[in-house]
Amino acid sequence: MIEINAEKLAPREVFALLTSIVAPRPIAFVSSISADGKVNLSPFSYFNLGGANPPSVVFSVTNNREGKEKDTLLNVRETREYVVNAVTFAMGEAMNVTSAAFPRGVSEWEMAGFTPEASMRVRPARVSESPVSMECRLHCIVPHGTGPLACHYVIGEVLCIRLLDEVLTDGALDPLKLDLIGRMGAAYYCRTGEKSLFTMERPAEPPKRV
Repeated sequence: MIEINAEKLAPREVFALLTSIVAPRPIAFVSSISADGKVNLSPFSYFNLGGANPPSVVFSVTNNREGKEKDTLLNVRETREYVVNAVTFAMGEAMNVTSAAFPRGVSEWEMAGFTPEASMRVRPARVSESPVSMECRLHCIVPHGTGPLACHYVIGEVLCIRLLDEVLTDGALDPLKLDLIGRMGAAYYCRTGEKSLFTMERPAEPPKRV
């Protein structure tokens, strides 16, 4: 057994360790736009559900290795709107292209070949290739830390959810049809699907001690 004092690790060391421990992580493929109309499309694997009343999601944007804020954070702060798109296995390679450090103003949409689709409630476009898109309005940004790899928790209220017919069964979202990918540690990913999923029903009441 080893015990690690996380406070003694360099940011890159703790990043590598934590991303291997906290896994699998769903991917928020976030489309955003700046106040002057520059579009951005970037993946974030620090992503989760917030609550349901009101419906909310949260993703974290870390500063880059130079300690500068990323374009997605700048855009969301300016316009207070964005879209979280799900990432399927078929989208994986192109999604990975958008994770490169393109200069501000370069369209990741064009570089990776994704198709913008007009949203219902917000200005940023949805990703047409994604089976699930959530249009969000910014609730707040919570900063934590400074310098390289410090984070900003972006909490948003979900205004509109778009589901493609291909992931529906009898009008409801079918988890077995959502061929999603998630991040593991290092360069590893995982994939959902019927062969990798299993069920466990939550207890209706606390069980008695055995």
